[in-house]
Amino acid sequence: MLKNIVKQNKKNQDGSYHDENQYLHLISDILNEGEMQEGRNGNTKAVFGSAMHFTLENNTIPLLTTKKLAWKTCLNELLWFITGSTDNGILQEKKIKIWNGQSTRSYLDSCGLNHLESNDLGPIYGHQWRHFNAPYINKDADYSGKGIDQLQYVIDRLSDPEKRTSRRIIMSSWNPCQLNEMSLPPCHIMCQFNVIGNNLSCSLYQRSGDVGLGVPFNIASYCFLTHLLAHHCGLNAYEFVYYLGNSHIYDDHLESLSQQITKKPYAFPTISFKEKKTRIEDYDTSDFIIDGYEHHEPVNMKMRI
Repeated sequence: MLKNIVKQNKKNQDGSYHDENQYLHLISDILNEGEMQEGRNGNTKAVFGSAMHFTLENNTIPLLTTKKLAWKTCLNELLWFITGSTDNGILQEKKIKIWNGQSTRSYLDSCGLNHLESNDLGPIYGHQWRHFNAPYINKDADYSGKGIDQLQYVIDRLSDPEKRTSRRIIMSSWNPCQLNEMSLPPCHIMCQFNVIGNNLSCSLYQRSGDVGLGVPFNIASYCFLTHLLAHHCGLNAYEFVYYLGNSHIYDDHLESLSQQITKKPYAFPTISFKEKKTRIEDYDTSDFIIDGYEHHEPVNMKMRI
């Protein structure tokens, strides 16, 4: 039944199918059925409990096309997570501003993180992926051999034909022991990888999704990750399944998204890789080849912190 619902949500008006329509339908559902809520950082219109399925077959990478997506920014952030870094200064050197709001002196002080330097985000995603629950000192500390390297665990299982069918290939960013040390608790909190035959799928659970700005990045990021892991571990990328808890649109994004849903999606681009590296953290943006990304004009919206 769920597959039938998903299939219907992929339909264009002319009866053809496109995975991006699921995202556009989510926007429509929130606009038409959502409840206004007063939240931590502004008023939103929200629904609870959504799902989308994106094919990754034939090297498809679902970079949304009904607006221009800054996919290189998204990819740089993912590769930064993969290294285990929590230093926003590294992103700033690449002219990436998405974590600037959570790394200022005033913001860190407002979170009770007076002991951290500016640009130190605390034990966020990268720390949990590579050093889960290792006692956090600061962004410059050496965490080698400390905590649980969840990402390496995933790679080791996916690379082993006898272990890759495990139902325990999970990576969690949600660590209740260290939430109060983070500048921002994780939104995308747990992903699971599954192999059938030689096909790799990823499912993600996200507790909170900013549908205008965050969700398009989250789709791209975990699809990049799935393609990268498939390439690195000798598998075929197959599917990304995306579960959202609270899906919301900020009140000042409503008009922009109302216009975006009138756009017809273009075909998604494809992804390939220049070579296989020895370690997952050795890849950089130049190793990713994106071909055929056609998109509508940018949709400008203000990012909330």
